[in-house]
Amino acid sequence: MLKLTTSPERASVALGIVAGLAANLALPTVAAAQDVLNFNIFGGKRAVTRGIEVVADGLNKAPGSTVEVKIHYGAALGPQKQTPESIKTGGYEGGMMCVGYYPNKFPLLSVMELPFLLPRDIRAKAKVQDAVMAHPDIVKEMAGRWNIKYFAPVVLPPYEFMGNKKITSTADMKGVKMRISGLNAKALQAFGAVPTMVTAPEGYTALERGTIDSFGFPYSYAFGAYKLHEVSKYVTEGVAMAGFMCFQGISLTAWNKIPDKLKAMVPKLQQDANKAMIAAYEKADSKWIPIFKKRLEVSEFPASERKKLAEGAAKIWTDWAKQQDAKGRPGTKILEFVKAEVAKATK
Repeated sequence: MLKLTTSPERASVALGIVAGLAANLALPTVAAAQDVLNFNIFGGKRAVTRGIEVVADGLNKAPGSTVEVKIHYGAALGPQKQTPESIKTGGYEGGMMCVGYYPNKFPLLSVMELPFLLPRDIRAKAKVQDAVMAHPDIVKEMAGRWNIKYFAPVVLPPYEFMGNKKITSTADMKGVKMRISGLNAKALQAFGAVPTMVTAPEGYTALERGTIDSFGFPYSYAFGAYKLHEVSKYVTEGVAMAGFMCFQGISLTAWNKIPDKLKAMVPKLQQDANKAMIAAYEKADSKWIPIFKKRLEVSEFPASERKKLAEGAAKIWTDWAKQQDAKGRPGTKILEFVKAEVAKATK
């Protein structure tokens, strides 16, 4: 019988090699270093946050991605009214902003909050917003003033009003404390409304305490997300105002660090984000509208009354443009651009 023999020294070497291989196999794979992009989002996860969630998910899961877009809900990184300043000073990399929260901070972009300027159809509105956010004068305003770049869309459905005053006509608005942004407020003020600005997270308490009588919000998801129906008696259908202009912005400093291959993905992700938001709104409507109709009195706002509200809008647009022009900003140019994009999107 053939006998194989191994010296103790050789056996020891062989065992060492096997042990080394086993140890190497057990070592975790070292991941590429990642830059964390922190985004401050007011409110909880809801239909409107689907946009930033889609963009974040796409970048985070891209092969070989070296960034992590981290979303912080509930304004966990700081008050929503300080988002532009916080991004500019490096407090965090990005966040959700609504122009109406920041009077005079995004003056040209406030064109998107002019009453009855944008299409009622949300898909058409998304097309207009995409065009406006890419306009060189808007890009320059955001970059020059705040070191901010547009990152992800926030397209909002038309605004209705929920609260404790019944509104079925323009006459019903007299003396009513209504929450709406400044430029839209001008259309309501003409009929005696008293515009009162509070942020979305403050809405529940404001209605409950009577600080405001009626709260303007994107219909229907936002009312449900913030549970305003729990402290309300009435909701309108048919007012369909433009409301806020919101967007997700990122620090240019942070954006410039993102690899080009990831930056190139963003435009497609933005379009995916629009589609995801709109689908989420439709799903929310199927949930919340039946609940509202069961719990509240729905106040139908006739087309004839909406027409009265809209009749004075053209003058508000022209006044806004003149005011911007007088301050050395291209107000008339931007307004004409938006009107042309609206016409194009609604063909």
